[in-house]
Amino acid sequence: MKLVSYYKDEHDQLAVLVDGLLFDSDILHPDLPTSMGMFLNYWEDLVPIALSAELAVIEGQISKNKGIPIGDVRFLSPVPFPPSCRDGYAFRQHVESARRNRKVPMIPEFDQYPVFYFTNHHSIMGSGNVVCMPDHLEKLDFELEAAIVISKPGRNIRAEEADEYIAGITIMNDFSARRLQMEEMMLNLGPAKGKDFATALGPSLVTLDELEQYEIPCKENHVGKNWNLKMKCTVNGKQVSEGNLGDMDWTFAELIERASYGVDLYPGDVIGSGTVGTGCFLELNGTGKLNDPGYQEQWLKEGDEVILEIDGLGKLINQIVLDDDDFSLFARKK
Repeated sequence: MKLVSYYKDEHDQLAVLVDGLLFDSDILHPDLPTSMGMFLNYWEDLVPIALSAELAVIEGQISKNKGIPIGDVRFLSPVPFPPSCRDGYAFRQHVESARRNRKVPMIPEFDQYPVFYFTNHHSIMGSGNVVCMPDHLEKLDFELEAAIVISKPGRNIRAEEADEYIAGITIMNDFSARRLQMEEMMLNLGPAKGKDFATALGPSLVTLDELEQYEIPCKENHVGKNWNLKMKCTVNGKQVSEGNLGDMDWTFAELIERASYGVDLYPGDVIGSGTVGTGCFLELNGTGKLNDPGYQEQWLKEGDEVILEIDGLGKLINQIVLDDDDFSLFARKK
């Protein structure tokens, strides 16, 4: 099942995506809520109802005339108001390449435990315009990722049981203002301002039953589900990155175990995979300059269109837009 949130009558509306059409949840069944937040809070009770309604659409028992073409709506994040958003560091290739490009050795702790950072859950968005301040456009970057959404409360969740807490998977673009990020991280704190302005999720939240055909074993000595899902990024129609979700070293189950240690997780919490290998300009530029000193760096610019695509999950489309306010933090540096 593919669950979507879109903008309707000045609020978020939950819908099920079937054959390119959106079917509002409350039209499918009177017991289904109109918001993703409420749906997630009663996930185990409501999922069977929603799946039955989806089947009714597929079999023609509910008329396709009740569906709305996806081109007629403004997509929000599948979870418009997540209680929290964590982003992991699960792909060894990305970490290893980034450290090699900085001419530092691979850190052995990567293979000992998964890590994550918190980002601004109030800046979660879906497809559409990413409004940037001038400083954000100083080395603005995409990050090609996937993310899971938590479906039920839990604490001290063991990795062996953690997949039961996943409502579904979506595409994630962790937009990153690299100059802001690098300056603040020189003080051994962050990332913060380099990351907190926009994180895009979407277009839908895909439940795990839809992805069974893609399941593959996780890496040796790891625990949890893994999926063979090709990933790519294009900027203005040109492909700049590709990878595979199956290359995750730390699984989402293991990230959940780490995140829930001594802490309550709640329905709607988002946990990102971290960047796939080659999945950002920071890594690509570093590799390019390592191989060719004359390599020209690439960064996102005003007007660029960024499309992240993952097999089975769809396409997340964003445009880079400059804010009308010309205020700059860099100009105020002491």
